[in-house]
Amino acid sequence: MRNCRGSSLACCVLLLSLLVGGESLAPENKNNCTYKVTIQTTCTKDAGTSNHVRLRFGDTNSNDILVRRLNAKHVRRVDPLEPEVLDDVPRKPFQACMVDEFQVKGQCVQSPICYLYLKLTGADDWRPGFAQVAMVEGTSTHLSSDNFYFHLYLPRHAWHGFDLCDREVTPFGIKHKRKVFVN
Repeated sequence: MRNCRGSSLACCVLLLSLLVGGESLAPENKNNCTYKVTIQTTCTKDAGTSNHVRLRFGDTNSNDILVRRLNAKHVRRVDPLEPEVLDDVPRKPFQACMVDEFQVKGQCVQSPICYLYLKLTGADDWRPGFAQVAMVEGTSTHLSSDNFYFHLYLPRHAWHGFDLCDREVTPFGIKHKRKVFVN
């Protein structure tokens, strides 16, 4: 440990890991899970958008996954009337009457995904129908979210969504704690 004084922190971690029996004490890679995000845009007139869409989702253990530009993660579109995947047709995501799939990498959740927020940045409107996040690999499908139903035009430049994590049943109904996001 004396030799690590002018060296990097990584050197110290490596040396310390060798001293404790070869087990690495380096921080875990939190970007090791892949998620499939499915978002439907409603068929209402002018429901589609070409604006930037942000996504934020997570679980009860404060594992928060933020996607700054969901448009760039587009994988494919699925025709809701025909379950056929339309991969060969180049187009923009979030068009009216379409279902889009995106692939996102982020830290792994330890409990089921229970909140999802969308943020629209730009000048035109967008009316999503539903959004859903599913784990791609492994046997962690029980951690996937239910559908989050929007069916309204999203406000611009503000997070809008649902938090089903922290809720309490009261005599007056279900009380939800509100999340506040600054970015």
